[in-house]
Amino acid sequence: MLASAEKLARVGADFLICPDNTIHQGLPFVDQRSPLPWLHIAEVVAAEAAGRGFRRLGLTGTRWLVESGVYPEKLAARGLECVRPTAAEREETSRLIMEELVYSVFKPDTVAAFQRVIARMKDEGCDAVILGCTEIPLIIGDANSPLPTLDSTRLLARAALRRAVSVR
Repeated sequence: MLASAEKLARVGADFLICPDNTIHQGLPFVDQRSPLPWLHIAEVVAAEAAGRGFRRLGLTGTRWLVESGVYPEKLAARGLECVRPTAAEREETSRLIMEELVYSVFKPDTVAAFQRVIARMKDEGCDAVILGCTEIPLIIGDANSPLPTLDSTRLLARAALRRAVSVR
């Protein structure tokens, strides 16, 4: 991350982003030494959730992300709650992401599996769900999700565009 940050700083970047949710686990280790500021994907999602009035958010993604503190920490900083998939759900959704979605395999059963996880989160009182993986929005969105969705990648891209326009 630092090597990339330094290269981007040398070519004139004003700030940095990374659309990979899981890699944000490493950001605290490099942030202080980074030559440029980073837009944190979970901070962007938390800001959007708070702005839309959501209070209790389900989190979907690979098990590495879901088991980390990336989202719970940033959501809690805004007074928002985070609900994670169960251990079995984490294993299944992570497997589906890594064995199917990353290879552009989109099966109805996979969509149904994510819908079941999101529906359970809704039953637990969630009012929105974070799509915390770049591949999940390929099969899940507001049109087929039991809860309103927060597409982390799209939200980060929009935040980066707003920031880039304001920097110039």
